[in-house]
Amino acid sequence: MQRALRAERIFDGWRIWHGHALLLDGPGVIGIVKHVPKDVPVTDLGDGVLAPGCVDLQVNGGGGEMVGADTNVAQLARICATHRALGATSILPTLITDTPEVTARVIDAARHATAKGLPGFAGLHLEGPHLDPARHGAHDPALIRPMQDADLVILEQAAKELPALLVTVAPAAATAQQIARLRAAGAVVSLGHADCTAEQARAAFAAGARCVTHLFNAMSQLANRAPGLVGATLCSEVHAGIIADGIHVAADPLLIALRMMAPDRLFLVSDAMAAAGSAAESFPLNGRQVFRRDGRLTLADGTLAGADITLPQSVAHLIGLGVPIERALAMAGRIPADVIGAQHLGRFSAGAQADIVLLDHTGQLQQVWTAQEAAQLTA
Repeated sequence: MQRALRAERIFDGWRIWHGHALLLDGPGVIGIVKHVPKDVPVTDLGDGVLAPGCVDLQVNGGGGEMVGADTNVAQLARICATHRALGATSILPTLITDTPEVTARVIDAARHATAKGLPGFAGLHLEGPHLDPARHGAHDPALIRPMQDADLVILEQAAKELPALLVTVAPAAATAQQIARLRAAGAVVSLGHADCTAEQARAAFAAGARCVTHLFNAMSQLANRAPGLVGATLCSEVHAGIIADGIHVAADPLLIALRMMAPDRLFLVSDAMAAAGSAAESFPLNGRQVFRRDGRLTLADGTLAGADITLPQSVAHLIGLGVPIERALAMAGRIPADVIGAQHLGRFSAGAQADIVLLDHTGQLQQVWTAQEAAQLTA
């Protein structure tokens, strides 16, 4: 059955339409129309901004739980549901550096989630353990290790079986040949937690890495004679995620990246932890405690351990810095969807999945509908 949602502004993934309606057929998008057919019921949502559901490629946890040793399909379902309520209707649950046994368990849970068609589950992100100990951040350095042949075989198989597999590695722990094999298997290889030179980063890009994990954080910085991973990223054509909470990246470098990088290269990630969608003031992480204070998540020594922000809040932060709402919304939906090859997400084009968020003019979240919920809307 066809239905229509009318709003003062509708963002289709690329541009804003004023005074139009979003035409749906069941859980799918037909398109954006000026005039709704007479026999189609219309729900008027007023002067808000209607946009595709957010797509978050870095979600370590939520609702008091972390992706890790206790992960199974039921836990993944709870984490997806938590972030759906926060505006991210599609996510990549993310495992940070852990043991081979835990990694295998999480991959197995992801396989079962895929077979079940778990709502909101768009694939898996493995952030480690093949990182650079010199830039470990909140990752346990004792668990960081170079990629071995056995690891590579497991990752190649997972890349073939999951809707998307994003793997964050450092050039110090993954060779160009390993990166090329992962890319050939269908994985999205991202550089992160790396103290590499710009030359090493460019070699990894040439081998098949086409993304960078949380730009500016846990990586070699831009200097006048040593551009590092930051400089190599800004001067390349790869994608990069960024945490726009005003804490991980200050306004000036964030705006510099936005101005230097082509509009479709930079995207938002929440880097959400167990605290997301909960009132928790602290939670465990690999035997350590993470504390939630003043919008920050930190270990006892002050090291940042993920972020305490949602993607709609990140959009609002960008709008507050003067970023056009069209670009901010694309960074939260269509661009990350494109990074993982999910062209049915993050846009209101014909045949797309009708996951929807309603925001106010500042980017604050007002309401969320999954495609299945949108199909049940009545005037």
